[in-house]
Amino acid sequence: MNSRERFVGVLTGQEVDRVPFIPVFGTGSHTLPAWEKEHPGLKARIRELLKYDSVYRGWQITPVNSYLSSVPPTVILEQTENKITQKHGDGTVEIIVKGEDYGQCTIEWPVKNAKDWERVRNLHLQADDPARFPGNWQDYVKEYKNREYPLQLTHKGVYGFARLMMGDENLSYAFYDEPGLVHSIMDGYTDMIIKVWSKMTVDVQFDLIECWEDMAYKNGPMISPDTFREFMKPNYEKLRAFADANGIKIILVDCDGKIDELAGLMVESGVNAMYPFEVQAGNDLERVLDKYPTLGAIGGLNKNALTRGRKEMDLELEKARRLIAKGRFIPGLDHAVLSDVNYDNYKYFNDELRKIVLSTKPGKKQ
Repeated sequence: MNSRERFVGVLTGQEVDRVPFIPVFGTGSHTLPAWEKEHPGLKARIRELLKYDSVYRGWQITPVNSYLSSVPPTVILEQTENKITQKHGDGTVEIIVKGEDYGQCTIEWPVKNAKDWERVRNLHLQADDPARFPGNWQDYVKEYKNREYPLQLTHKGVYGFARLMMGDENLSYAFYDEPGLVHSIMDGYTDMIIKVWSKMTVDVQFDLIECWEDMAYKNGPMISPDTFREFMKPNYEKLRAFADANGIKIILVDCDGKIDELAGLMVESGVNAMYPFEVQAGNDLERVLDKYPTLGAIGGLNKNALTRGRKEMDLELEKARRLIAKGRFIPGLDHAVLSDVNYDNYKYFNDELRKIVLSTKPGKKQ
């Protein structure tokens, strides 16, 4: 079996020879510059050294623009030795602090009212904008026909896209003060991207739809179940209908924070895989897999264990073995490692995880 077959098979509960060994959150992207100083040439060889099965996170994206199109260039508003303030063409203003693991902070969003949304939708949310596709799209089509890796259609998220337009706090108020605006943003984006996908699926057979949500924090989802069902569920049902009509086996949701409660709503709406189940947010992945037997999971291994030594890493590795045997689980760190992780620990963890992947028979769940 190849990585594509294993990826789809594991997450949909089919019998496979083993789970794929994939990086999920990259290859130490935040720490790689420091590792490169200690190990010259590492950046070019790290995927080969760690012996990952597949490309990118373990599944691949396309170069088709799934977000806003025809956006004017970014303008630098202010720049110092340590900080950049910049304004993107859609109206987003952000501050970037240099040298930080997560040094980006948005301070202004494109949509403050219905008029702003009309401007964004009319200028930047056109499905037929030819600039969405690269000029050499047919070259990619040829490559994809013979691929051995999973390939996704990208959705910026039902909540996720609205969050990018308004920000979490403004969006939270808008659910109650301007529900029509929120419906228009969520529905408008999903309807647009499905039109784009309809052009792509003429040329390529895709394996998954991935939705970026990030709609939870350490205490759980940012919206109530009733709000989810009113605003988000109808759009997920559109995604499920499109997936079924086009032979796409997986709808995968990327959401940080505590998502075990969100999992039930997602399953109810047609989602059949989620990640990354951050450990320090309090997710109980074993309970989730037991409670929702049709849900697949990726990630789930505590990245912070890599800062604490081999005993703690070994505990996470044993958890990986248990979860693989349970079924519908592909192991990986629960987010990108930060600057407090050294390369020796990163390599040890990956080397041992690969041994477990190669020696553990995956469970099979209906």
